[in-house]
Amino acid sequence: MSYPTILITAGPYKFLSILSPSAPKTVSLFLSLLPYRQKLIHVRWSGEGLWIPLGETNFNLPFENHTAHPAPGQILLYPGGVSETEFLFCYGGVAFASKMGMLAANHFLTVTEGVEDLRPLGEMVLLEGAKDVLFEVADEEMIREFRQARKAKL
Repeated sequence: MSYPTILITAGPYKFLSILSPSAPKTVSLFLSLLPYRQKLIHVRWSGEGLWIPLGETNFNLPFENHTAHPAPGQILLYPGGVSETEFLFCYGGVAFASKMGMLAANHFLTVTEGVEDLRPLGEMVLLEGAKDVLFEVADEEMIREFRQARKAKL
């Protein structure tokens, strides 16, 4: 199955990302939420990451393509259980955890373009507080505009 490209707008930054075929149930759920608007806040326990807390939301998802040590640019969904349900947006070194200890979450989305802005976004959220985030399916025009803006910036 071919998945659409996802455009993420977070604070003043934009990123293009791809969905993972290794987490099909998580991807299906995520696509059903789009466009998805929320606030990104800095993680408390996990290192260089941002999160969207979802409280007791129960998506009835199994673990798939799960990891406790995601790479920068990977976006995960923790389906709940030991800790609250959440999205995790990694910008640097992360060891996913809660006050209860280590956790694993479903890696379903990876930033592929705009990676150089991950750290500035993370540091901005750390120093300034929550930032708006929007996840949406990117059509060809949005992708073209994203790439033109990046070219002009370089």
